[in-house]
Amino acid sequence: MANQPRIAKQPRIGKNVIIGENVILGENVVIQNNCIIEDNVVLGDNSYIDNNCLIRNDVVLGENSTIGANCILGEYQMDFFKDHEYHKHELIIGKNAIIRSGCILYSGTVIGDNFQAGHQVTIRENSQIGNSVSAGTLTDIQGHCKIGNYVRMHSSVHVGTSSVIDDCCWIYPYVVFTNDPTPPSDTEIGVHVHAFAIVATNAIILPGIDVQSDSLIGAGTIVNRNVEKYQVVVGNPGKPRADIRDIKNRETGEPYYPWRYHFDRNMPWKNYGFDNWYATLDDDMKQMLIGK
Repeated sequence: MANQPRIAKQPRIGKNVIIGENVILGENVVIQNNCIIEDNVVLGDNSYIDNNCLIRNDVVLGENSTIGANCILGEYQMDFFKDHEYHKHELIIGKNAIIRSGCILYSGTVIGDNFQAGHQVTIRENSQIGNSVSAGTLTDIQGHCKIGNYVRMHSSVHVGTSSVIDDCCWIYPYVVFTNDPTPPSDTEIGVHVHAFAIVATNAIILPGIDVQSDSLIGAGTIVNRNVEKYQVVVGNPGKPRADIRDIKNRETGEPYYPWRYHFDRNMPWKNYGFDNWYATLDDDMKQMLIGK
């Protein structure tokens, strides 16, 4: 039987919805009740916008995305409050996003594909977020941050302005990345966490700290000095306690780290193996991930 031609479905619009000028709605878009879609918005195919959402000017939302109730996309930057005039700053969100109820995403930010946010997540302006990133409930990502691909941030993480988190990092609940070395001041020095590093629950990373790849910061640790590759840092203040490669699996007795050889859920090498995936990367990406 021959393939049937695709029949485009018109958007489904709920009650009391206001749609501005130059709005592009893809196929099968659903906009529920009491939403406001301002000018120059693009909603990709199969997007779903739940009740009471505000999507401000110049937001681009990729296909197959779901926006929960009471979200604001494209929130104003500070320049709006100086003159109450709109200043153009795009918010771009890739395809397959799941953004749960109560989130506020500011304008000027670019987010890749497969992004997931818990409830009441805030992402401030001029940040860059890669593909397949998740931010748990009540996570607060301040402005001018750079977050790589496959980063997992659990609930109530605070990412201070100018922070950098590279690919495949794990940031557990209540972690705080600070950025002011002499508070209060106008100086901002962000934290840099390198690929495959793990920052455990309730850790605090002080301004300008460099956390090297494959390191582990223990729960409740206050980190006031740079963390070297493979170090396990614990305490207040944090001190190196072990080499992560010496940590054994309690059941098998085998080394558990680097974790990428033993864990693949939601990672790009799932069912493929890290080494096989790694072999497909170019030299620059290999260097960025694990260095020499």
